[in-house]
Order: sequence, then structure tokens, then C-alpha cells
Amino acid sequence: MDRFHQLRVYVAVAEEEGFAAAARRLDLSPPAVTRAVAALEDTLSIKLLDRTTRYVRVTEAGRRYLEDARQILAALESADETAAGINAEPRGHLVVTAPVMFGQLFVMPIVLEYLELYPGTAVDAIFLDRSVNLLEEGLDVGVRIGHLSDSSMRALRVGSVRHVLVAAPSYLARCDSPCTPEDLEMHDLIASTAGGFGSGWRFLNGTQERLIKIAPRLSVTSNEAALNAAVKGFGITRLLSYQVAADIQAGRLVVLMPEYESAELPLHILHREGRHASAKVRTFIDLMAERLRGNVTLAT
Repeated sequence: MDRFHQLRVYVAVAEEEGFAAAARRLDLSPPAVTRAVAALEDTLSIKLLDRTTRYVRVTEAGRRYLEDARQILAALESADETAAGINAEPRGHLVVTAPVMFGQLFVMPIVLEYLELYPGTAVDAIFLDRSVNLLEEGLDVGVRIGHLSDSSMRALRVGSVRHVLVAAPSYLARCDSPCTPEDLEMHDLIASTAGGFGSGWRFLNGTQERLIKIAPRLSVTSNEAALNAAVKGFGITRLLSYQVAADIQAGRLVVLMPEYESAELPLHILHREGRHASAKVRTFIDLMAERLRGNVTLAT
């Protein structure tokens, strides 16, 4: 059996965490997928996957082998593209991730444009409000907001955002606007756990940053829910500038205490391939960088 075929099947099963899902992704029959993985394990004389009736997970040896398999397949794809010529049209499957609201507002239009430009491509767009490891989770391209700690990733800065304190005019008509961060304890606060606020919100006092502990009257699990509650006049919330930009421009929200805003957060495109990135990754990054850098909401 073709070893490259076995590697493709194994990577698909590991990433999809299931034989049936991998079969659908590869347009193969489930028995063919099962045979390919079994043959690979027999050849290596190791167990790559733990299987139960409820899930499929990589073993410790399988996790190490998975990254090697990805690199081998990426190298093969790169070699094919080099042979076909640098101007070969991008083809293949691309997995992209971003925070939920950012993905919906900014990444999805780029994905749709990319798919229209390159009919031979397919994209999985995974939007999550948590930090993801591209290497471990088999993702090609990601958007990260904030300072980077993972030096193994290639990063391209494309903009910046900041935390903004906002409330609706209807709320401010009932309650005096806060003048200092300490005044927030007298207000109805809306906090999103997706925003990672922890036990408080950080503000600048001159050049010093300080943490103001908050007791939210309403706590929600998504930034969109916090935004909707604020627009309806329930209270004050703190979100990222791109999340509230449209409502501020439309007059549905008002910015509070801008002089206390914390430092801007950088916006990066991350990917895990080197300078010889595949055509599908390279063209997607180029398109996304151009579109994000051209968006005034994300201007550095």
C-alpha cells in the first residue's frame, strides 16, 4: 500500500478524531480508511490510535508521529508545486482559525473571496475564543490578538486593537457616566468570560497599569452576548475595539473613560510553514494580510 496514502489517511483520522469523519473528508469508504491505518500500524509495529466506541485519540507515539507525517506531506506538496512551477494555482484543503467575532466579521469575507479566486481549494474555518496551538491541532493559518509567546510559529503583524469601555446612551441617561475606574463599582457591569477578564479589568493610570476588580451583574460566555446586552442599555461592558466599532459609529454605544484605556494589542497572522510555504497557504496569507491591513478598524 502507498505509504503517502497511509500518511494522508492517518493524519485525517487523527485530526478528525474519527474514521467515519476522515472517510468523508478524503472521499473514501470507512473500511478503506480502517485498512490504511491498520497497515501503517503493522508496518511501524506501534499503536498510533486508541479506539473506543465513543472516540478515537492519538497515542503518545501517535502524537509524535503525527507531526512528522504532517511535515512529510507538506514537503511532498511543496515539491509538487515546485515541479509544477511557482505560479501554479493553489489547490487543496486549508484549515483556518480565529476568535469567534473576529472570524465572523473579518475572516469569513476573506475566506469566501479566496474560495472564489481559487476553485481548486477548500477551507475549514474554525472560530474559537481560546488560544489554539496550530501545530498540535493541525491548523494551517490562525489569527491571534495579543502578544505572542509561541516562537515556533511564523507571525505577520497586520494591525492592532484595544480594550474599550462602552455603554448605551439609554443607560447613561439613567446613570452618571463613570469618571474613574473606581466608579465602576457603582454601575451595572456586563462581563464576557470569552474575553478572559478573570477577576478584573485592567486600566492605565498614567504609565502604570492597574487591575480593577469587578463584580459583574451579568456574566455571559460570548462577546456577542455582552455586546447585545450593552446595546440594549443594561449596563457597561468592556470589549475589543473591533467588536464595538460599528455600534459606536451608529451611536448605539458611547466610549467611556478613553484616557484610562490600556495599551493596544497587536494583531498577527500565524502559520506553521517556513519560507517555502505551500501555494494554498502563501496565497491565503497574502490575501488576508492585504485585506486586514486595509481595514481602518484594525489600523496600527
